[in-house]
Amino acid sequence: MPGEAQRVIEEFWRIQDSGDYTKLVDLFADDALLEDPVYGTYNGKAAIHQFMSKMVEEMGDRKIHFTIDEICGDDHAVWSRWTMHSPAGTKGGCGIYKVAGGKLTYYRDYMDPPLSE
Repeated sequence: MPGEAQRVIEEFWRIQDSGDYTKLVDLFADDALLEDPVYGTYNGKAAIHQFMSKMVEEMGDRKIHFTIDEICGDDHAVWSRWTMHSPAGTKGGCGIYKVAGGKLTYYRDYMDPPLSE
């Protein structure tokens, strides 16, 4: 049976699959920290909401969506392996998450480097 943190991240991915990233904000603690490798660092729920609003627009405009490949975690920490799909192709990555009291307190993504030509 998955732990509390893994259940939160499974819900995170169910919501993200809908394409409305702003619905993810309720999963974050008020003082959460989100680090994105492309768009930067966001401290607190209000900043994370602004980031998620930007993601709705950016991912829609660029026709990007993500699929989850694997989620593994316990009551406190989770990692996920995902694939980003775009008109240019696919790219892999992973997310690292910390959860306390049923809320995300930390989230960071890492992406595979571009293929060298």
